[in-house]
Amino acid sequence: MDLSPPLPILPGRKITGISAILLPFETDGKIDWQGLAQHVERTVAAGLIPAVNMDTGYGNLIDNEIRSRVLENTRSIAGEKGFVAGAFVADEPGSAFDPDAYRHAMERIESCGGTPVIFQSFGLTEQQDDGILESYHLIADSCDQFIAFELGKVFAPFGSIYSLGVYRELVKIENCLGAKHSSLSRQLEWDRLRIRNETRPDFKVFTGNDLAIDMVIYGSDYLLGLSTFAPDYFALRDSLWETEHPDFYQLNDILQYLGFFAFRAPVPAYKHDAAMFLRLRNWIASDRTHPQSPMRPEYDSEVLSGILDQLQQFG
Repeated sequence: MDLSPPLPILPGRKITGISAILLPFETDGKIDWQGLAQHVERTVAAGLIPAVNMDTGYGNLIDNEIRSRVLENTRSIAGEKGFVAGAFVADEPGSAFDPDAYRHAMERIESCGGTPVIFQSFGLTEQQDDGILESYHLIADSCDQFIAFELGKVFAPFGSIYSLGVYRELVKIENCLGAKHSSLSRQLEWDRLRIRNETRPDFKVFTGNDLAIDMVIYGSDYLLGLSTFAPDYFALRDSLWETEHPDFYQLNDILQYLGFFAFRAPVPAYKHDAAMFLRLRNWIASDRTHPQSPMRPEYDSEVLSGILDQLQQFG
C-alpha cells in the first residue's frame, strides 16, 4: 500500500484565509449589531478576509433586509481591504434555476464592494451537469467576479458536491476566482487540487473542511466557519506556516480539536458553540443564536473553556 502524501506539501506558502462571520444575537433575541461590527473589525485586524451572510451568519435563515444591513456594516469596516458575502436564493425542491434572483443578490453585494459567494439552491443543484454549467455561465455574465460553493447535504438540503467533470469546467470560468469545497472529504478536495494544478494554478480551492483544516499544507486556501471562533489564532497559524515555524503543527492540532468538537452532529449546531466560545472570550455579550438554529448542551462551555486555555499559551 502506498502511504506517500497524495499531493506534495508546500511549506512556506502564503495562505489566503477567509473567515465566516458569526451573526451574534442579544439575550432578548435581537441582532447584536455592535458585536457583529466588532467581530468584523477583529477579523480584518487579524489579516483575514471577512465573509458575511454565509452559513455561519445564518445566510439561509435571515431576510433580505438583514442581509443588506450586514453588507452595509461590513463595507464601512472592511473598506478597501474587501470582503466576501453569500449570494443566497431561497427556493424549494423542484424549483427552476432563477438567474434573476442570483443577479439581484450579487448586485447587492457588489454595490457594497463585496465579492459574491454563490450559495447553491435546489434550482441550481437539481439540474443535470450541462444545466449546472450553463447556470454558472449565466452567473459569470452577471457579475465582475465570484466564488463558487459546493456544500454537502450535512450542512443544507439544497447542497451538492459536483462531479469532477463539472468542477473542471467551473475552474475554466475566468471570473470565477475560486470555489469553496465543503464535502468534509479530504479525497474529494485532493481531487480538486489536482484539477486546479493541472488546469489553472491561480484558481483558489477554498477548503470548507472544518474537520481537516491542515488541507492548507497541500495548497488549499480556506473559507471556514471554524475560524470565526478564533480569527487571531488562525492568522497566527497561517503565519507560522509561511515562516516554516514548527509551532504550526501544535497550534493547528488545537484548532483541529476545536473543529472536531464543534462540528460534531448535528453539524449546524456549531454556531451555538461559536457563540459560546466568543462569549467566553468576552467578544460578544450573549451566546444566543438564531431561533431556527440547533442548540448545544450548556456543558459544551466547559470543554470550550479548556480549549481556549490551550490556545492562550500562544499569546
